[in-house]
Amino acid sequence: MVSFCFGRLNLCVSLITVSLITVGEAESLKAEEIVTQWRERLYDLGWFMKCLNEHLARRANEEDCCKGRFWESRYKCQALLDEQAVLQCMAYVDLNPVRADMAATPEQSDYTSIQQRALKTQGKPEQSNLPRLLALVDAETINAEDEDTICRFRLMDYLELVDSTGRAVRDDKRGAISAQAAGVLDRLGIDERAWLAHMRPKQRREPIALGALEKLKEYAAMTGRKWVSGQSLVGW
Repeated sequence: MVSFCFGRLNLCVSLITVSLITVGEAESLKAEEIVTQWRERLYDLGWFMKCLNEHLARRANEEDCCKGRFWESRYKCQALLDEQAVLQCMAYVDLNPVRADMAATPEQSDYTSIQQRALKTQGKPEQSNLPRLLALVDAETINAEDEDTICRFRLMDYLELVDSTGRAVRDDKRGAISAQAAGVLDRLGIDERAWLAHMRPKQRREPIALGALEKLKEYAAMTGRKWVSGQSLVGW
């Protein structure tokens, strides 16, 4: 936290130790203003990225014994407004090493979520320092609540989505998945029939709300949900 404040600590130390040191009113108001600004920055993603990028650029330049600009462009942020946008962004990020010709397939792309998901499907032990990913729907999460998965999207479908997207050759990218490469399910040793059998729900999901379709839509909007189970029961 101190490194993000750029040396503006002296004034705030006076406010923090106000019980021990008497400070002037103007100094106290200024300290409160700075503390308020710090609190706002705690949830400001843009500010966090600015500080992170500056730290990484300084370290990289120091290691390379050089000066000047390190990042190609400034940090940008885009709002993902629906499920399609979320999946599109996920696939774009997971395919970055393939597009940069640093990996032949997505599951060989280090430091990506799709590699972590692929290793799990193969039953390989996960490293303890890996991040905890929000689940896609598989045999373990078939009965999970909607908010505990990503858009209720199936893991197998996502693997195939990334694989088929990565096979498209683009003039502005160096790499792509080879057309001669086996399908992602074959590469991971997944038996599609066995996978689909495991994907059958172990129990019928009870609807959390009942009523006319318009009422279900109102309920979904009111509770912040994008989808409500039980729509197939409308009109029974």
